Amino acid sequence: MAEERKLNLFEKYLTAWVLICIGIGIIIGKVAPQIAKFLDGIAIYVGEAPVVSIPIAVCLFFMMYPIMVKIDFAEVLKAGKSPKPVGLTLFANWAIKPFTMYLISFVFLGILFKNFIGTDALDLIKLPPGADWAVGSVHGVGTVVLQDGIKMLQVPLWRSYFAGTILLGIAPCTAMVLVWGYLAKGNDGLTLVMVAINSLTMLFLYGPLGGFLLGVGKLPVPWQALLLSISIYVALPLVTGYFSRKLILKLKGEEWFREKFLHLLTPVSIIALLFTLVLLFSFKGEIILTKPLTILWIAIPLFIQTNLIFWLTYGLAKLIRLKYEDAAPAAMIGASNHFEVAIATATMIYGLYSGAALATVVGVLIEVPVMLMLVGICRKTEKLFSV
Repeated sequence: MAEERKLNLFEKYLTAWVLICIGIGIIIGKVAPQIAKFLDGIAIYVGEAPVVSIPIAVCLFFMMYPIMVKIDFAEVLKAGKSPKPVGLTLFANWAIKPFTMYLISFVFLGILFKNFIGTDALDLIKLPPGADWAVGSVHGVGTVVLQDGIKMLQVPLWRSYFAGTILLGIAPCTAMVLVWGYLAKGNDGLTLVMVAINSLTMLFLYGPLGGFLLGVGKLPVPWQALLLSISIYVALPLVTGYFSRKLILKLKGEEWFREKFLHLLTPVSIIALLFTLVLLFSFKGEIILTKPLTILWIAIPLFIQTNLIFWLTYGLAKLIRLKYEDAAPAAMIGASNHFEVAIATATMIYGLYSGAALATVVGVLIEVPVMLMLVGICRKTEKLFSV
């Protein structure tokens, strides 16, 4: 009898942990806002603009490192022997997903839900690094204003949420895909290879795609910040993971690396994510308390996008005659978002206070329940791939 694959306690109740951390963040924001403001002030500055929040950067490094250290580059090179699932994943993630996310989010946030969000509601976001625009000048849909002595860009609130969903749409898959593929009884080795290839692809496509779509969305394109975010949140942990993996394998061997080291790292990504959420929501608590339906307005287009990409990829997998073991993780990777990078980029580009950062956090909130639902669909439709 096949082994029943299950989530551990920490993974199974990730949504509950996320909600708890949101609650803690909101409480801190109300009771001791100076703590979060002090932490946010610990940053790397370009001119007078805080570009990289050091506490967030530390948290996000520990989100990404456990993913990157698992990448076996020898296996990535062998992926050419299975071009169809890898090609399908890359096609769904980079040729389809960013543009459907843009369209769905624009329709819902910019048209259907615009009145609910507030047609006159505004958000303050950071100026692009190095920008010294005059107060009152207009850039895209934003106007430069002075807030507490700092120049900020005032934009429609729905467009700030829209920017966050764009950053989610161009950030495919996360380490949790390894869990979803495992639960769906997929090909674990191929899943890891596809996650690795997606991580490498992000180095080259995330910045250009993000800049293009944000520009089409009439928001200033902070190219420096986009490239810096990829360098810090993808390239740095990738390089660190590569060299530390080589060193550990040389000193301790393959068995110790897999049985001991990776086991210790398993909860690190999620713990780092939860700490990040406490920081994020210590700033966003006021919006949640005064406009709790905001989460719903953002979650609906994200939910539709996730299901659309899953069914599209899953259907194409059937069409090109993939085995179920390859089809399930390919569809999961297409549906899932690399919310770690999206949160990091939104925070760096627009600030912890921004609606864009909040939108990326909503992506975390719905990820677990939605992906568990899709795992169930995969398991129930497995026989379709044997016909």
